[in-house]
Amino acid sequence: MLLLVGRIAALALPASSKYLVDEVITKHHGERLGILAIFIVAATLVQAGTALMLARVLGLAAQRAIMDMRRELQRKVLHLPVSFFDQTKSGVLIARIMNDPDALRNLIGGGLVQLASSLLTALLALGVLLWLNWRLTSMTLVLLALFAALMTYAFRLIRPLFRQRAELNSQVVGRLNEALGGIRVVKAYRAEGVEERAFAAGLDRLFASVKSEVTASSTVGGGAILIFGMIAALLVYVGGRGILSGAMSLGDFIMYVFFIGMLVAPVARLADSATQLSEAFAGLDRIRELRERSSEEQEDAGLAPFSTTRAEIEFDRVGFEYNPGQPVLNGVSFRSPAGSTTALVGPSGAGKSTVIGLVMGFHRPTTGQVKVDGRDLATVATRDLRANLGVVFQENFLFDGTVAENISYGRPDASREEVKAAALRAHCHEFVTRLEHGYDTLVGERGVRLSGGQRQRLAIARALLADPRILILDEATSSLDSESEALVQDGLKSLREGRTTIVIAHRLSTVRSADQILVMDGGAIVQRGTHDSLMSEGGRYRELYERQFRSDVQAHGLAAPVVPDISEVDTQPLPPLLGKLLRK
Repeated sequence: MLLLVGRIAALALPASSKYLVDEVITKHHGERLGILAIFIVAATLVQAGTALMLARVLGLAAQRAIMDMRRELQRKVLHLPVSFFDQTKSGVLIARIMNDPDALRNLIGGGLVQLASSLLTALLALGVLLWLNWRLTSMTLVLLALFAALMTYAFRLIRPLFRQRAELNSQVVGRLNEALGGIRVVKAYRAEGVEERAFAAGLDRLFASVKSEVTASSTVGGGAILIFGMIAALLVYVGGRGILSGAMSLGDFIMYVFFIGMLVAPVARLADSATQLSEAFAGLDRIRELRERSSEEQEDAGLAPFSTTRAEIEFDRVGFEYNPGQPVLNGVSFRSPAGSTTALVGPSGAGKSTVIGLVMGFHRPTTGQVKVDGRDLATVATRDLRANLGVVFQENFLFDGTVAENISYGRPDASREEVKAAALRAHCHEFVTRLEHGYDTLVGERGVRLSGGQRQRLAIARALLADPRILILDEATSSLDSESEALVQDGLKSLREGRTTIVIAHRLSTVRSADQILVMDGGAIVQRGTHDSLMSEGGRYRELYERQFRSDVQAHGLAAPVVPDISEVDTQPLPPLLGKLLRK
């Protein structure tokens, strides 16, 4: 309604031109000038008022739509499967969440409104022009039809260019995000030049895309100028002949010129609208791609609810491939009884992390089954499964919040006393109380204000507070010194009681107490048993253990001794230094 009122009010000035020339000036009715001026001012006030209200309403609507879309995209991305994040850079996703919704500003706040306003103005002007001189108007419409064809072609040409530019922009932002996130690595390796060149190369690709886009837009603009020049020439020739022959009065001609301007100017603005709309639709295409991806909840739709009581884990001839034809696991089978601890050891790339990824529902087996309490996890809702999980990753990620907020991340409703109790069991209460603001101390991005060992102990406290039925420890003590490790091992020992635990550890001394040890190599289990039985058996486990033992001894400047029989290691009193080494 505001748009219609505003466009009708805009007709006041051109419509009054005929009356001004033919009735006021030609017939010398000067007393009517005041009334005509008041009429024009009133119409202008109406036009300005409607434009102001329309701009405010649409501006706020566009901003709200952008916020809602960013919120929806962030929620959608957070609920996508882990496999999606394995293939997509976080910086690219950040750029898409923050930048792509800006397309709505062009649609709601400008592009569509400008397009609608232009079309409405053009239609109103066209009706008047046909009334004034239908023959001249028909010839003008032929030229405008050529312009419409040009715009249609340009729209199809420019839209993919905007899409390409948005993708390249996301890649540049993604690389910049990586460089800033890993600034300590960049500084440590004096790699500022590497990042500068990578960023500059990305900007060059982006500029090449923008250049193509600008060239296409400029071509459209040039074509528009040419067509409008032809319309002006037609108007001068045909209109001039009409005045000379008496078919048109001077007032008719001036009014016709005004309304031709009202017809052509909005059509000319369609070139800008087409550019805005092309950019907007390119952004909406990328938004639609994200929205159409299946979330974990959608993949779980129709699956039965799940709540574990015993938390017994079983792998039944499990195979897995990240990429088709490249197996990572081959026929892995084992059972972790309820309340037991299973340790996974082996060289890097053996498949240990993939095993725990399958337990946590990050991936589905390519072949075979992963079961908890006899239930195939492929038939279990992922969120129900993870409600029973507690995890301490090798990368002890902390959020930029307080110590208390990081510990209670899995249980935001936990009381301060519960948070402190978990911190005490993880042996981090002592260092937390020494911080400037205690549990209200900000840890910084990724916990940068804390040491590696402190971050790790907070991560362990976070798992303790979650009180899970199934516990996953992925190198949980890898960042700790010997003293801190001994303290945390005490906390982990109490945490493991009554829970089914799967441990990944490269430091084999940390898995000696496991109920079973699975030795993995090449995606398969090559040995299994307790520490004692595996040492007696020899093979891959004993080889790994002896190599690590010698490495630890040599690291302290001692000659590598022959490793004693494991029964002697377990039963004979150990020298203090060797005891310390075995605990590392």
